[in-house]
Amino acid sequence: MEFHQARWNEQTIFERSSPGKVGHLVPQADPEETKIVGDILKLLPRKLIRERAPLLPEVSEVEVIRHYTRLSQQTYGVTLGIYPLGSCTMKYNPKVCDLVTATPKLQNIHPYQDESTVQGILQILYELSAFIAEITGMSKVSLQPSAGAHGELTGTMIMRAYHRYNGELNKRRELIIPDSAHGTNPASAVMAGFNMVVVPSDPDDGTVNLEALKATVGPQTA
Repeated sequence: MEFHQARWNEQTIFERSSPGKVGHLVPQADPEETKIVGDILKLLPRKLIRERAPLLPEVSEVEVIRHYTRLSQQTYGVTLGIYPLGSCTMKYNPKVCDLVTATPKLQNIHPYQDESTVQGILQILYELSAFIAEITGMSKVSLQPSAGAHGELTGTMIMRAYHRYNGELNKRRELIIPDSAHGTNPASAVMAGFNMVVVPSDPDDGTVNLEALKATVGPQTA
């Protein structure tokens, strides 16, 4: 299925601005709040206080909504079509997951909370890791990596530990990376202490050149 990206010349929000238009009304502060603000301003250094109001666009509420909706329709993403890279930031997450993660019981958790106050999330993490280990046939899994690049670095560190355990770390020093790889790939290799070996892509279809790959792999490959 062919996807045609939406395209039109959208004005900037400042170009849509007209003097006197109001997007929303700020509630009137009561006298006590006004006094508190005044007292705070007296404590601030003069150089930190604005001498004039910021130059913000003057647009109606509906103009703001329509403007940013039109911009979003010109932005390609997984809600409009396939994203072939498989990036950790662009994969499709079911909408129900947004609802689940928006609960204050998850959002307000702090890493330094006492363990007695976070037993619920600890149980969720423990059971999730057990499920993933069983599904993938692993003895243990880690939920520590917070992003794709973080997981990538974790993987290279596991490789390093494995080869050290087998007494082959000094021999297996090379990580093979295609020239089309994500920029974090070579960074993870170097940070884990490996030498990076780049394999070229095939000029005809962009996939890894198999002959170059065969010539690169050897006992030195980690």
